[in-house]
Amino acid sequence: MANIPQGFIIPDFGPRPGATGAGAASGATGASSGGGVPAYSGPRKMAFICSKGNLDMAYPALIMGNAALAEGVEVHIFFTFWGLDIVNKKTNKNLKFTMAGNTAMHMPDFGRIKPGLEHWSIPQNMGNLPGMTAFATRYMKNEMAKLEIPDIPEFLDLLQDSGAHMYACKLTFDMMKLLAADLHPGVEGVITAGDFIGISEGAQIVFV
Repeated sequence: MANIPQGFIIPDFGPRPGATGAGAASGATGASSGGGVPAYSGPRKMAFICSKGNLDMAYPALIMGNAALAEGVEVHIFFTFWGLDIVNKKTNKNLKFTMAGNTAMHMPDFGRIKPGLEHWSIPQNMGNLPGMTAFATRYMKNEMAKLEIPDIPEFLDLLQDSGAHMYACKLTFDMMKLLAADLHPGVEGVITAGDFIGISEGAQIVFV
């Protein structure tokens, strides 16, 4: 069992539904789940649901998915609603970042002007000025490039080569009237939400 740092508290979520015996409290795999059906006991896996197509909302799942793959975790990513823009070859090169509606927007470079300004939240109405979305997008891309983080299409290539399983939401795919040729080649299929629920059984689920 891993050593727990002093003062760090792990919540007790209780036994898994239907689990019995010595492994019940720890949530051991292989225990019986509700209805007598064996609980998931396969390899560790993570399932990411990408629902937004903004540049700053595209990166979290891709970065975490890449990190999980590096740790040997099986990774599944489901792109739904505007998140489908991330794997749409016609849009994923031009995802945008906006200040509007983002109260956490601040710029570290402002600290060069006056110490402390790097923590100043930029007023929301500035995001509505002409050219500000383009400026914010360019700024974010430059900062990511400094950290050697690839752009979205290249990141998808990386995930594909590393073994990530990626899927497009059928409802969104039909609603946006897309073609299979529009999708990044790493997308393994166009599936329903119910299909993904089955695929993600036993996975840690991260909704973005």
